[in-house]
Amino acid sequence: MGKKVNILFVCGAGLGSSFAAQMSAEDVLDKFHVEANLDHVDISTAASMQPDVIITAQNFRSQFEKFNIDTEKTAIVYLKNIVSKVEIEEKLIPVLKEKGAI
Repeated sequence: MGKKVNILFVCGAGLGSSFAAQMSAEDVLDKFHVEANLDHVDISTAASMQPDVIITAQNFRSQFEKFNIDTEKTAIVYLKNIVSKVEIEEKLIPVLKEKGAI
């Protein structure tokens, strides 16, 4: 088991789609025995936080590009389908390996 990571799920209001993505990601994290602190917030709140990973929908990319997020510290994973466990695994697992969580 690797280090514990902080993962933030982000959507417009911080309620619906970010929570749905979090629930799908929990299964992927369990499958790979990843220890993580998970939270979901709205996009403006996310800009002021410094998690290890931000997971959000592809349609928020242009908004995130306007924020000054240190991508050396915080990896941003953009999903086309926020509840797709296959896509979450495909995009998140390499990031978690790079961060020493796996």
